[in-house]
Parts: sequence; C-alpha cells; structure tokens
Amino acid sequence: MPGVIPQSEADRLRLPRWVYAGIALAALSGVLLGVGGFTFGYAEGLSYFSTDPRACANCHIMWPQYDSWQHASHHTVATCVDCHLPHTFIAKYIAKAENGYHHSKGFTLQDFHEPIMIKTKNADILQHNCVMCHEGFIHDISAAAGADSMRCVHCHADVGHGERTGLGGPDRGAERELEYHE
Repeated sequence: MPGVIPQSEADRLRLPRWVYAGIALAALSGVLLGVGGFTFGYAEGLSYFSTDPRACANCHIMWPQYDSWQHASHHTVATCVDCHLPHTFIAKYIAKAENGYHHSKGFTLQDFHEPIMIKTKNADILQHNCVMCHEGFIHDISAAAGADSMRCVHCHADVGHGERTGLGGPDRGAERELEYHE
C-alpha cells in the first residue's frame, strides 16, 4: 500500500505511555502505603484513638509526664485526654490529628524543644478543661478576677503532673506558670 509505513515488531508490542505512568504510580503508591503502614504499626498508631494514658507514653519523650501524672493529685480522676483535648467528638479528633502530626514530625526530625513544652493552642484547651471541670468551685473566683486574667496552671502547675522536677528542671517557685511555645 502506498503511503503506509510498515510497523516493526517492536512498535506493535510497545505499550502506550499512560500504561507506564499507571505502573509507576501504582509502584509509588505501594511503597508509600507499605512504609506508612509499617510506621503506623511500629508506632502503635491505633493506640492513639484510645483514651488510655499509656498511649501518650508510647514515645519515650513523654515518659516523665506519664510517670509524674501517676503520682499527681488528678491521676485517679483525670487522664491525659480529659485535660489536654477538647471534650466534643469532632474537636477532640481534630486536636488529636494536629498533635499527632506535630509530635510525629518533631520526633522523627528531632526538631522539638526539650523539655517538651505545651503550645498556646493546647494551653487554651487545658485552661478551658480546668474551668469546665471546676466551674462550680471557681465561679466566684473567675467572676471576680475575670475569666482570662490568669491561667489555672499559674498557681497549680503541679496538679496534673506533680512536681516539675524531671519536666524541664526543678520547681521554679514564683515562676511556676507553664511556658508556651509556638
């Protein structure tokens, strides 16, 4: 036939480019899912969906906080989740996801402040939960002083975790207010 270029055997067996792109994408997805699944299992990822305080101590950096909580005044009535996370379902899991991202990034890259310090957003959650649990007791105090005049942990820094020794140094007396880290 005139004008028709005969195809070689190799040209007839060659796959379209989109097939190669699909194979590469599938391989990359498999590697990412495999590494992600291994990391999730190794880090005991499912435990973070629980309210068990031992889940907070999965990372070695949190052992001083866990140990001190066990000896603190609130250990029989409040867990990590009760103080450090919002109490509504959606807000709790959004905070867990945000904290999980920041913690895993910080621990993987080793770029976190040591001793570990509470961020302002989490300190606000902590303050809200203190007031919520103790509002009957502190109603008159907060009304007289103004709700945002002072954080509970300014005077009660060792309530949740006991003495600050082991959590960034010895108890600092007058400087007991929690440090905030952005």
